[in-house]
Amino acid sequence: MFSPGTKRSNFTARKSGREKPTTGSPATPFTENRKTLDDNSPIPNRPNTGTPAPWASRLSVLARIPPAKKSDKGEETDPIQPVYVGEFPQVLRDEQDVLLQKHAPGNASISGGMDKETSLAWVICGNKLFVWSYLSPAASRNCIVLDLPPTMSENEDTGKSSNDWFVCLINWDRSTNKVSPQCSSAGVVACNRRTRNLVYWPDIYSATRNEPVVSFPEESEVSCSSSDVKGTPTKLRQQNKPGSSVTHSNSLNSLIACAVPEAHHNHASVALACSSNGELWQFVCCPSGIQRRKMYEDMLSKNSQGNDGGQFFGGRGYPRSLVWQSRSRSLDKSNRQFLLLTDHEIQCFAIELSSSFNVSKIWTHEIVGTDGDLGIQKDLAGQKRIWPLDLQIDNDGKVITILIAIFCKDRITSSSYTEYSLLTMQYKSGVNVSSECVQPHEKILEKKAPIQVIIPKARLEDEEFLFSMRLKVGGKPAGSVIILSGDGTATVSHYWRNSTRLYQFDLPYDAGRVLDASVFPSDDGEDGAWAVLTEKAGVWAIPERAVLLGGVEPPERSLSRKGSSNERSSLEERKNLSFAGNIAPRRAASEAWDAGDKQRPGLTGIARRNAQDEESEALLNQLFHDFLLSGHADGAFDKLKTSGAFEREGETNVFARTSKSIVDTLAKHWTTTRGAEIVTSSVVSSQLLEKQQKHKRFLQFLALSKCHEELCSRQRHALHIIMEHGEKLAGMIQLRELQNVLNQNRASGAGSYSTTEMSVSGSLWDVIQLIGDKARRRTVLLMDRDNAEVFYSKVSDLDEFFYCLERDLDYIISEKMTVSVLVQRACELSSACVTLLRTAMTCRNENHLWYPPSEGLTPWTCQEKVRNGLWSLAYFMLQLVKENNSLDDTVKLDFHSHLEVLSDVLLEAYSGAICAKVEHGEGHKSLLDEYCNRRDELLECLYQQVKDLIEGKLQDSGEAAEEQKLEIFGKLSSALLSLAKRHEAYKTLWSICCDLNNTDLLKNLMHDSMGPKRGFSYFVFQQLYDNRQFSKLMRLGEEFQEDLAIFLKQHQDLLWLHEIFLHQFSEASETLHVLSLSPNDSSAMDAETNSFGTTIKRSLVERRRFLNLSKVAALAGRSANFESKVKRIEADLKILNVQEEIMKLLPDDERQNISQQLLPPVDLIELCLKTQDRELSLRVFDIFAWTSSSFIKSNASLLEDCWRNASNQDDWERLYQASVDEGWGDEETLSFLKDTILFQASSRCYGLKAETFEGNFQEVLPLRLENSEQVNLKNMGSSVETILMQHKDYPDAGKLMLTSVMLGSVHSDMISIVEEEGPTPME
Repeated sequence: MFSPGTKRSNFTARKSGREKPTTGSPATPFTENRKTLDDNSPIPNRPNTGTPAPWASRLSVLARIPPAKKSDKGEETDPIQPVYVGEFPQVLRDEQDVLLQKHAPGNASISGGMDKETSLAWVICGNKLFVWSYLSPAASRNCIVLDLPPTMSENEDTGKSSNDWFVCLINWDRSTNKVSPQCSSAGVVACNRRTRNLVYWPDIYSATRNEPVVSFPEESEVSCSSSDVKGTPTKLRQQNKPGSSVTHSNSLNSLIACAVPEAHHNHASVALACSSNGELWQFVCCPSGIQRRKMYEDMLSKNSQGNDGGQFFGGRGYPRSLVWQSRSRSLDKSNRQFLLLTDHEIQCFAIELSSSFNVSKIWTHEIVGTDGDLGIQKDLAGQKRIWPLDLQIDNDGKVITILIAIFCKDRITSSSYTEYSLLTMQYKSGVNVSSECVQPHEKILEKKAPIQVIIPKARLEDEEFLFSMRLKVGGKPAGSVIILSGDGTATVSHYWRNSTRLYQFDLPYDAGRVLDASVFPSDDGEDGAWAVLTEKAGVWAIPERAVLLGGVEPPERSLSRKGSSNERSSLEERKNLSFAGNIAPRRAASEAWDAGDKQRPGLTGIARRNAQDEESEALLNQLFHDFLLSGHADGAFDKLKTSGAFEREGETNVFARTSKSIVDTLAKHWTTTRGAEIVTSSVVSSQLLEKQQKHKRFLQFLALSKCHEELCSRQRHALHIIMEHGEKLAGMIQLRELQNVLNQNRASGAGSYSTTEMSVSGSLWDVIQLIGDKARRRTVLLMDRDNAEVFYSKVSDLDEFFYCLERDLDYIISEKMTVSVLVQRACELSSACVTLLRTAMTCRNENHLWYPPSEGLTPWTCQEKVRNGLWSLAYFMLQLVKENNSLDDTVKLDFHSHLEVLSDVLLEAYSGAICAKVEHGEGHKSLLDEYCNRRDELLECLYQQVKDLIEGKLQDSGEAAEEQKLEIFGKLSSALLSLAKRHEAYKTLWSICCDLNNTDLLKNLMHDSMGPKRGFSYFVFQQLYDNRQFSKLMRLGEEFQEDLAIFLKQHQDLLWLHEIFLHQFSEASETLHVLSLSPNDSSAMDAETNSFGTTIKRSLVERRRFLNLSKVAALAGRSANFESKVKRIEADLKILNVQEEIMKLLPDDERQNISQQLLPPVDLIELCLKTQDRELSLRVFDIFAWTSSSFIKSNASLLEDCWRNASNQDDWERLYQASVDEGWGDEETLSFLKDTILFQASSRCYGLKAETFEGNFQEVLPLRLENSEQVNLKNMGSSVETILMQHKDYPDAGKLMLTSVMLGSVHSDMISIVEEEGPTPME
C-alpha cells in the first residue's frame, strides 16, 4: 500500500484487458535508491523513481534469493533487505503447479496466514488446506494437508474462491517452548466469508484429522440486505472513490476462535464472527457438531457516523474486526473478553467459556466523535469521512492500536486525498475492566500518544480496498506495526527519533502477494523480528536493523504496489546501467521537419502556441541534447517545471512535441534517392532504427529526470501520445521489413501469385505513394522530397495508412484487374495492416509499465479511422471470396489465412474502442451493435470458406473421404474456433461443434466462454430449445446444473424436470403448481415458441397430472411448510374436479369453447350463475370452499349472489302452501326441505362436516343476524338471513326458508333428525 520512496505515480495501473497478463505487478525500488552518496554508482544521483528501466532484464525471484549460509560480512549482505527464512513445503508447491495449469496466472490465487501462538502457517490452494510450522527446518517439516469438503466449493471456481476463507488455529498444547515452539496438537476452524460454510477439524495431528465437522447456514443467515445506500455523492460514485464500496452487506469481516477448557468439553472451541450488516455470530465447535447462534444484530443502529448527510447511517461494512483480549487481563479463566471495532467506537464483550457460552457487553469507548481527547475528532474542516479499518492489542493487553483512514478535501486547491493514521489507546490507571466493576458511561480508555500520521496525503482508494487493509502489532523494533493491504503489500511503520518511518517489504512482483505477517519468537522471551508469508516465495523475515536503516519518511502519495521498480538484483542493474552509460548517443540528423511544423502548427492539430511554449520546448531540446552527451539529467525536472513545460496537455505538450520531432525527423541525405531506389535502399531501415534508438533514449531521459512520473500523474494524454509514437515507429520498421520481403519475392518470382499480369509495384507501394504525395503537397518544405521518403519519415501520421484504405481502396484495387491480381493485392494490404497493428500491440504489451493509466484514453489502433480502413479492406475481401469460387485450393487457403488474421486485428480494434468508451462513460451501444454485426458477417464467411475447402478436397475421394473429413475439418477450423471464442461469436462456435459432432468440444467451450448475454452455455440452451431437442438440453443439465437452472426459469415446462434431477423437490413442486394453474396465453413456453407460429394449450387432464406430480414432489421434499402446500394442491385438484363436472352439465356449444381452458374461480362461479342450472347453483359453494379465505372476503358480493340464486331454485310459495295444507310435522318438514338447494348449500357451507381450505363461511357471511328483531331492511347487516329476507316469497315462506338453512347447518342428508328437548327452529 505504501511506497517508501518519494513521489510515485500510478502509471502501472492497468485494465486487465488492455495489457499483457502478468502474475502480479512490479515490486520495490532499486537497491541503489537506498545507498548513501558515497556509493560508486555507474550513473551518479540515480533518481528515486518508480519508472521501470526497459533496457535491463531481471531474474526470477527464486534466483535472486541469497544462499542460506552466507557470511555475515558487510560486503556480502545488505542490512536493509529482508532475510529469506524458508520455502513452502513441496506438497504445496506441487499443488500450486497443478492450479496454475488449470487457471490463467492472474486467476490462480491462493490465500494464507500465520498464527503467532502455534507458529503455524497455512495456505489454501485449490480445495486443499496446507498447515505447517514455519519455524521447523525444511528437512523435518511436517506439512498437514486437509481437504475442504466438496460441498464447500460446489459451483465455485476454486482457483478464485480460496481468498474467501477465514482460518483460525486452536492450540491444544500449552507446553510448547517459547523460543522454538513445536505444536503437536491443534485444531482448525475454517469459515467462508461469503457463504458462511464452516469446517472444523478438532485435531489435525490426530489420526482422524481428515474427518472434519461441517456446518451450513440457514437461508435467512446469508440473505443479502436489500436496503440501498442513499445520498452517495455523484462525483465520488463516478470516480470510484471512497464511499462507493461494493462490499456485500452480509459478508463476514472477521473471525476469531479460542479453546474451551477441557472441564466443559473435550477438543471444543468457540468462534466469533462479525458481518457487514452489523451482526455478531457465535459458533460452538465440537467433534460431535457445530452450533450456530446470532448474538447481536443491528449493532450500529445508533450513533453511527453521519458526516455525509446520513449516507453512511448504520456503518455499512461494519463492524470491521474482532480481537481477543490478553489472557493476563482476564482474572476468571472461564471468562474471556474480546474487542470489536465499529465505525465509531470500540466495544468490549465477555464470553463465558462454559456450557452456556453467554456473551455480554462490558463497555464501549467512542473513538470517532466530537471530543478529540477521547480519539479522533470528527466534523473538522476538510474531513469527509473517517474509516476505522482494523484494531490490534499488544501481548500485555494494555495498548490498543487502531488503523484509521480519513477522506479529506483541501479547501484551497479542492483536491481530495486520504490520510492514514495510527491511534493508540491504553487503559486508564486504576480501572477494573471486569464485567462486574464497570460502571455505565465510565471512561475506560485514554490516548497513549497523539495520533501518529503515517501518510498525510495519500491517493484516494475505493472503500473495498480500504476494508482489505489489516494491522499487525508486536514485532521489532518495539512499538512498530505492520500494515497489510489487499493488493498484497506489507509496510512496517515505526516512530523513531520524533518522526514516522516507513519500511516497505517489497519483493519482485513474481514473488506474488504478501499473504500475512506475524512475529518470530526471541531468546529474551519477547517478540522478535517481523515474519512475512508470501504467495510464491515462501517465508521471509524483516530484521530490526532493516527497519531502522531502510525506513523512509512518509511519501505524499500512497501508490500501493503501483510504481514499485525492484525488477532486478543490484549487481545486474549496475551492469546494465554501466553498459547503457557507455553508449555514445546519436545526434539528430535533421530538424527540417520540426521547422515545417513550427511554421504550420495546424498540420498536426496543435493549438496556438505562445512564447513560453517555445522557450520550454527549446529548453527541453537543450537538456535532452546534454543528456545524450553526458548521460546525466541533474536538475532537469526543476528547470522544466519552472519553465512551464508541464502546463499543457495532449499534443500541445512540449514533451509530446519533442517526441513527435524525433520520430518525424527527415534525413538530409535521402534527397538524392528517388522512386524505386528507395525501396531497395538500406538507408530507410537505418534511419528508422536511429529514430527508435533516439526515442528510447528520450524515454530514459524522462525516467531519470522524474519527468515521466509527472507526466503520468498530470498529463496522461501527452505521455500516451509519446508512447504511441514508439508504437508507430516499431510498426513502421516492421512495415519496411515486410516491403523488403515482398520485393525479394517479386524479384525471385516466388509466392503464390507470381504472374505476368501482376503489377510490378504492388498494392503496398501504391498506398505508400498516395500517402506520401498527400503529405508532400500540404507542406511547402517537403515539395522537393520523394513520396516514399515522406511516408517513411512522417511516422506520427501512420494512421493515415488506414484512412487511405477507406478512401482510395477502389483506386488501389481496381475492378479492371484480374481475379488473381485482386487476390494478391488484397493479401498484400492485409499483411501490411496486420503487421502494423500487431507490432503496435506487441510493443504496448512489452512496455506496458511505461504507459499511464488507460482510463478514458483510446489507443490509436482502436480509433474510428483505423477501424474503417480495416473494414473496407475486409469487406472487399469478403465480396471477392463470395463472387469467385473458381480459385485454386492453394490460393483459397492462403486467402483464407489472410482474411482470418485481418478479421482478428479488426475485431481486437473494436474491442479496444468499446472498452475505452465504457471506461470514459460514453454511450457504446451503437458501436457494440456494429462490432457484433461485422463480427458475425466476417466469421460466417470464414466458416463457409472452411467448408468449401473441405468439399473441394474430398469431392473426388468418394465415401472413404468421410472418415477423413472430420479430421481435416478440425485442423482447418482450429484457428477460426479460437478467433470465435475470443470474440464470443456464438453462432460460429455452435456451427463448428455441430458439424464436428463433438460434444466434448461443445462442453469445453460452454465452460470457458462467458459473455454479456450470460455466456455460450445460454446460447446453446436456447438453440436446443428452439430446435425442440429437449432430451439433449436436459442431459447438459447434468454438467451445467446452475446454468441450465437459470435458463429454464423462462421455460417452466422443463424447469421442474431439472429441479427433480437436482433433488430440489420443493422447488419442483412449486414449479409444477404454477405450471398447472398458468393460463395458456401466458405460458412461459409460448413466449419462447412464438416463432413457430403455434400456441401450446394444456388440457385439463394435463393440468391434473401436473397437480398430482406437484403433490408427490412436495411430499418428497418435505419442506418446513409442506403440509400446507399439499393442502393447497389438493384444494386446487378439487376445484379442477368441479370444473370438469361443470363441463359435463354445460350445453355442447359452450363446452366446446372452454373445454381446454382453465377458468379462474370467479369465471367458474359466474358461468354457473349464468347457466341457471339447479346442480350448478350448488357447485358454486364448492368452488368458494376450496379457494382461500382472502378470495371469499374479496368476493363477498358474489357469494351473496350465489345464495340469492340458490333461493330461487325452489318454489317456496308452493312448499309453504303444502306445509299448511298437509300440516307437516318435524320429520316431514325435514324430509321435504332436504331436497331444497338452500338446505344443501347450508349443509355444504355451515354443516357439521363442512370442509374448506382455510377459514370458514361464518367469518364472511354469517348464517343469521344477532338481535334480528331490531334490524330493518334499510340497516341490515350481511348474512344469509338478510339475503333471504329480500326474497319475494319471504313474507309467506320466510320461516320455512330459514328452517331449511338452519336444519342444513346442523344436519346432513345422511343423518336423520333427532328429537331434542326445547323449541324447534320453526318455533
